Formats: sequence, structure tokens, C-alpha cells
Amino acid sequence: MNPPTTASTHARDAVIDASKVIAALQQQKKDAAVADQPRLQFRSSRRTASLTGFRIRSVGSYAPPNIVTNEQLEQRYGFEEGWILRRTGIKERRFADDSQGTSDLAVAAARNALQSAGLQASDVDLLIVGTFTPDFTCPSTACLVQDKLNLDAPAMDLQAACSGFMYSLATGAQFIATGNARCALVIGADINSRIVRPDDQGTAPLFGDAAGAVILEAGDAAQGLVCYQLGADGAGGCMLDRPAGGTLHPATPELISAGRHFLQMDGRNVFKWAIQAVTDSIRTVLDQAGKTPDDVALFVLHQANIRIINHAMEVLGIPAEKVFNNLQSFGNTSAASIPLALDGALRENRIQPGDLVVMCGFGAGLTWGTGLFRW
Repeated sequence: MNPPTTASTHARDAVIDASKVIAALQQQKKDAAVADQPRLQFRSSRRTASLTGFRIRSVGSYAPPNIVTNEQLEQRYGFEEGWILRRTGIKERRFADDSQGTSDLAVAAARNALQSAGLQASDVDLLIVGTFTPDFTCPSTACLVQDKLNLDAPAMDLQAACSGFMYSLATGAQFIATGNARCALVIGADINSRIVRPDDQGTAPLFGDAAGAVILEAGDAAQGLVCYQLGADGAGGCMLDRPAGGTLHPATPELISAGRHFLQMDGRNVFKWAIQAVTDSIRTVLDQAGKTPDDVALFVLHQANIRIINHAMEVLGIPAEKVFNNLQSFGNTSAASIPLALDGALRENRIQPGDLVVMCGFGAGLTWGTGLFRW
């Protein structure tokens, strides 16, 4: 008998016992829960960096017009009345139309940023899209945006979930600061409504869909990231994940039927970790820069949950009037969250040239990114 061909071997190996996968995932969660008792102390870092000589020339954002209220979700899925607002601070969120992909939201935000800057698409020579809800595995969402805007520029996705914008901002800034790009378009965009189980009260009501974009260009020596920190703690990855759909556990009818392709979250432990991540990283960045909260004009945090934001700000002694929030209207928009908030803050004249602004993103991975930015 002839030995099996490579193709037939691969086909045979690709058969997956969904029940075994589900059992393994459940055991992984149990093991993580046990390990989390001592491990949930935030893996902090004192590593920081500084990158100045660039500026944010303009900001643009886009949120789909379809508004979904808490009352609609409560009536449709039987969620506890008042639970969403009480536990998250969110009143409504936006959902993308069925015909829209993440790239469409990104393009709309990019066009608004370009218009605000008085620039043309032909001026852009670098494109970075932070997203964890891409249109496709490949091509990248960035390449789709590049084509739709007809850019003459390299284009790449960056996946750091809700920290995606901060990671993308720091990456784009390297190109500007070194002179390898003159006009960088950095976008954070996600369609979260497609990756949550609609009837899961613990996750679905938290998320919305949106995109935000910034234009980066050279600035004076004082502008840019006075101090910043990007960090990761992969040991906590199972606290916020999508177990099926990747190469380790490809999506099968059985896994999809079991809902393993939806976002799953250990809400209680993510809440604890997020507060530690925010407070520790902001303290570190301010300390390393020789600054205090009094020196900061505005704090713009990832809009995940008002209780996380309020608790962290209370711990740091930061008054509410120094914090910008818009999650009540948009929910958690993941990578779009910070640029969407920046756009709102600028429209309300909350940021002026020369101001110090703290931006802080945190989310799945686990990842975080905090920057003290001189506007």
C-alpha cells in the first residue's frame, strides 16, 4: 500500500472532536480559576519610554446611526431591568448595519480625520489599523481601508484588543519620529456586536461598534508621548477570550453551536485586574515623567465600564471634572474607544494646545497601554 499523501494526512488530522475541545476549554477555565486566586495580582512593570517630536494633527470618528438602547435589549432578551445602567453606566450603544464591516467604519472615521486636517488621502504615507474584529483573517482590514481610500502607503493591522489604539499610536509615532513617514493615519475600529452572544447579559450590553482615527505628523520637541508604557500579561488571557475560530481550535459546527466563537469574559476578575492595570500604569507613567495628576488637563481612559473608571480615578485622587467619558452613549467600542473619546473631548474644547493628556487603554491579551501626551 502506498503511504498517504501529504494532502490526505492533513485532511485526516483536521478532523476535530468538538466534545473533547469543549471539555478541554472547560478544564482550562477551571484550572485558571484556581490559579487566579494568587495570580490575579496585576503583573506590573516599571518599563517606560518617551517619544516626542510628533503631534496629533487631527482626530475623526464614526459611529453607526443605529442606536440600541438598554430598554430594547431588556425587552428583546429579558435582561434584568436597570441592570445595564446600574452595573456599567451605559445607556445606549451603536450597532453597525449588516452591510458594514469594520473597514467601512474605519474608512468613515479616516475621512473625517482627513477633512478635519485639511488633507487629502494622497498625503498619507502610512496606515495602521488597530482592531480585533477584522473583516477577514486575510486580507487585513488595513489593506481594505487602503484600497477604499486609494492610499499610496504601507498598511497593517495591529491586534491588541481594547489596547489596540494605544499600541497603534505608539507604533505610528515611531515612523514619524524617525522620519520614515510624514503623515501617518492611525485608526482604532471594531464591530463588537458581531462577536458577542446577543443574549449574554454579562457581555453583550457592554459593547458597541465605532471607529476613531488620528493623523500623526512631525511636531515640536515638546509634543508627543512625554512618557508611555505598553504592557502585556498573557497569563491572564483566558479571562477574556474567544476560544474557537483560530488555528488551535478551528470553528466547527459543533463549536459554533456551543457558542465557543463568541467573546467570553470572567467579568469579576477582569474588573479587578482592570482597576489595578489602570492605577498602576498611570502612576508609573506620571512618576517617570516627574508629573502629578494636577499637571494633567484631561484623563481619557478606555470606555469599558464607568465603575472601573470611577474606582480607578478615586484611588488616584483624580477629580471627576478632569475625566472625559462618553460610554453612556457608545458603550465599550474596544480599539475605537480612546480616539472616539478624544474626538468628543476636542469638540467640547476640553483639550487645548500644550495640554498634558493621559490616555489609557486596557483589555484582552491581557494588554494595556498608557501615555502622557503633550498636545
